[in-house]
Amino acid sequence: MSLTKIFTASIGRKLAMGITGLFLISFLVVHCSINALIFVNDGGETFNRAAHFMATNPVIRTMEIVLFAGIIWHIIQSLILTRMNQKARSIGYAVSGADANSKWYSRWMGLLGTLILIFLIIHLRHFWTGARFTGLESGTVLIDGHEYDDMFGEMKIVFSQGWVVIVYTLGMISLAYHLMHGFQSAFQSLGINHKKYTPAIKTIGMLFSLIVPLVFAMMPMAVYMGWIG
Repeated sequence: MSLTKIFTASIGRKLAMGITGLFLISFLVVHCSINALIFVNDGGETFNRAAHFMATNPVIRTMEIVLFAGIIWHIIQSLILTRMNQKARSIGYAVSGADANSKWYSRWMGLLGTLILIFLIIHLRHFWTGARFTGLESGTVLIDGHEYDDMFGEMKIVFSQGWVVIVYTLGMISLAYHLMHGFQSAFQSLGINHKKYTPAIKTIGMLFSLIVPLVFAMMPMAVYMGWIG
């Protein structure tokens, strides 16, 4: 079977979802670790240094392109698989038996993914487009004689608005539920499903699904409440 046919078949699409899913999970770890530097609470110096490194390092910039391609591919495959599953199911689950068949967030992955996509567009508008194209509202800052984009100052401006904090919090709630199903599914799609390892993957996946979105959600809350500055 040709490579094209493999990735257009149902099993191939699930494989692609697993690969891109694990890639996006890896990105979340890096992104969360860098952003969490705002909690150092040194006026944003450490965070701005890290943000500058991420924005100027050629390897990171290349991976940024790969990341966007992976996100788009993940979304496309998700929509196709959702449509294929709807067509394959001659009748829906009985309402009374739905919970017995699967968790509600497993059945609503498409909706959760759409909410995350909306959040991602807003997030990119707030930070990525300013840093890459239009310039940040917060401008630049000098650190040890070097000029950096003031990403920390931009966060303070953006997260000073209550509605933005609410949108980001709802986005992270959607991400948490999406990960609760997607983390294990990514491994399962790659054939990693064994009675010895699956329970550990489930446990790690549950912790990851709670901790990472919580850290992300705490960032806008901490800025808005004035806990960091």
